Amino acid sequence: VPVTINECWSMDFMHDQLSDGRTYRLFNVIDDFNREGLGIEVDFSLPTGRVIRSLDQIIEWRGKPRSIRCDNGPEYISNKLAVWAENQGIKLVFIQPGNPQQNAYVERYNRTVRYDWLAQYLFDTLEDVQNYATRWLWHYNNERPNMGLGGITPQQKLAMVA
Repeated sequence: VPVTINECWSMDFMHDQLSDGRTYRLFNVIDDFNREGLGIEVDFSLPTGRVIRSLDQIIEWRGKPRSIRCDNGPEYISNKLAVWAENQGIKLVFIQPGNPQQNAYVERYNRTVRYDWLAQYLFDTLEDVQNYATRWLWHYNNERPNMGLGGITPQQKLAMVA
């Protein structure tokens, strides 16, 4: 269990479909310490370069994590991400294949995304999904009590250590 901000982040992908049947992906990043959603990136394709760009954007305002936990998806095991992480001084921590429970914080977060809004709405465009995701992320971090944090929000947990 992380004891400080930016000790360990987790990242994972989700999939869904637009109203016309086209499949899209969500790239989710959280800080394991306070379960704060750091980013949700939405697109039809999210290759390693986009993952790196998203992580760079988060790091710009949040600072670097010591490590990032992820599964063994092709975007994560690429040499490009390994080189980026090494240059950043960030350790990539890979879970064992077939053991998503080893990435429990982000898997639980993904379930919340799915049940809170993703499975509730049928979106027409990627822009619609991204706009909803951005608004929901603010709500999740600032207004939605998190039972894993004892009923406080991720921002309240962060304020307690500031």
